[in-house]
Amino acid sequence: MTVVKPKKKLGQHFLTDLSIARRIVDCLPAKTTNVLEIGPGMGVLTQFLLQNRALNVLAIDVDRESVAYLENKFPEHSQKILHGDFLKAEISTFFQGEPFFIIGNFPYNISSQILFRVLDQKGLITGVTGMFQKEVAQRIASPPGSKVYGILSVLVQAYYNVEYLFTVHEHVFSPPPAVKSAVISLTRNDVTGLGCDEKMFARVVKMAFNQRRKMLRNSIKPLLQDDGFSHPFLERRPEQLSVKEFVELTNAVSNF
Repeated sequence: MTVVKPKKKLGQHFLTDLSIARRIVDCLPAKTTNVLEIGPGMGVLTQFLLQNRALNVLAIDVDRESVAYLENKFPEHSQKILHGDFLKAEISTFFQGEPFFIIGNFPYNISSQILFRVLDQKGLITGVTGMFQKEVAQRIASPPGSKVYGILSVLVQAYYNVEYLFTVHEHVFSPPPAVKSAVISLTRNDVTGLGCDEKMFARVVKMAFNQRRKMLRNSIKPLLQDDGFSHPFLERRPEQLSVKEFVELTNAVSNF
């Protein structure tokens, strides 16, 4: 049976440089065992993952053509190639409830959604090493005070340590994207609870940055019952607050 190469989908750019692929795989933490690859495409990362016998690898792709291509390319590992949508899958079934690490050259159009799903499953997902659009990677890794510090920065850094690893140029992809890319690493920190209502924390962060040019007094006003709320952070803009300070503000709002 002839299996054709999978077609490029919207937002997807296949990595073709094997040295970059190997470098990404080599960035996995030393003690990693269970690894889920999201969107393996033509298997440029998959081949290096499968070569490492210390890794227990699964790869999931929403595209049937990609799955068929990889099953044909790696027949001895066909049971490790899954057809499905990570954004909708039952996460606990991948490794029978054991923690796991995520790796991937993520489609740009769903990379933020992938991270929000990771946050939802932070109890199981020990970290992420992946390719993102450079601007998104910078945003995730940026510290307070940066112009690109935003919602993803705060929510991800609340639970993961983030490291910007390296920039990747356009010519190593097919088709070449119109933007540069970057590889970043997320490693689960020791936080088991933020010490606040975590749903309210997410609401405060999102509402604050939805009007990032405004002082917090104005941007989070819809969360307050009346004008009697007072806090020193209200005279600051959202990019000036650290994760810890957003937790403090959340507790103040919740207790008001």
